[in-house]
Amino acid sequence: MTFSATDHEAMSRALVLAAHGLHTATPNPRVGCVLVRDGRIVGEGWHQRTGTAHAEVVALKMAGAEARGATAYVTLEPCSHHGRTPPCADGLIDAGIVRVVAAMDDPNPVVSGRGMQRLRASGIVTETGLLEAHARELNIGFISRMTRGRPWVRLKTAGTLDGKSALNNGVSQWITGPAARRDGHRWRARACAILTGIGTVRDDDPRLTVRDMPCERQPLRVLVDSRLEVASAAAILEGGNCLIATAIHDPAKAAALTSVGAEIVILPNADGKVDLPELLQELGRRGINELHVEAGSKLNGSLLREDCVDELLCYVAPMIVGNSAQGLFDLPELVGLDRAWRLDIGDMRMLGPDLRILARLRQN
Repeated sequence: MTFSATDHEAMSRALVLAAHGLHTATPNPRVGCVLVRDGRIVGEGWHQRTGTAHAEVVALKMAGAEARGATAYVTLEPCSHHGRTPPCADGLIDAGIVRVVAAMDDPNPVVSGRGMQRLRASGIVTETGLLEAHARELNIGFISRMTRGRPWVRLKTAGTLDGKSALNNGVSQWITGPAARRDGHRWRARACAILTGIGTVRDDDPRLTVRDMPCERQPLRVLVDSRLEVASAAAILEGGNCLIATAIHDPAKAAALTSVGAEIVILPNADGKVDLPELLQELGRRGINELHVEAGSKLNGSLLREDCVDELLCYVAPMIVGNSAQGLFDLPELVGLDRAWRLDIGDMRMLGPDLRILARLRQN
């Protein structure tokens, strides 16, 4: 299928608009829409947050009567079902749109293919696949939840050039500089939830909130705590919005934690630890699209071993601290390189003196 320069320009604009919902649209996908008639944009919009108008509705309202005869460029297939809002496919039909170009099909099985089919049945020309790779990246978490039932897991590390996260005495502030730390908060902000382990909470007492940037929505905080060891005064519990995953049933401890606003789920595995794959499924059921991990070496290693990591967000500081310092991943010794976790590096850039690497676990 061949798309024109005008098509590419309009869809590029729609993707820019969709990115405005990067921090707010969850659990819905990030969607942008541009309406073009006679070579000019007559309407545009994006989905801001759950319960508000979808991108197509915003664009149609802006265009008014000029929508009739226009082409709609949408970063995701228009919905065809009644949810919190009416079907966008029907809105496009009623407005007199003559052509709809979607970057990708909707992975939601309730919608997938049905939106475009409804448009075609009404005589509207439909085309799919324009800048699809860009659209998929924008909604990689939503796609993961719709197709796998679990969020896209991005594990963040901050370490030295020799792969250490802290000195042997636990000192780690600050390995990376201010620019890298600010960037880390931007990645927190786009996530639906932030996960850590009891070891990190005990050692560092983090809040795990988004700071250093405007943010109208704080991600859910998720704590892996097999034995419910977290203190009710821990910073991660401040203000509620915290889910604790544990492996034990302890009514007394649970009551103390729920009294300060925490929610508890019991997900034991055969070893008496938290069942991490099942935790991801639970988060998927709760509408979590992207999960951002900031944990210690033990939980990092467990997540890797149990195939619970999709992507690594690594900040590397230009310093060497020696072999006795703490590592990034607690993993068993390998006897051959064929057993190593292989990565595909997608992006590298400098943030002040530090290097940021974005890499994906290679699928076997």
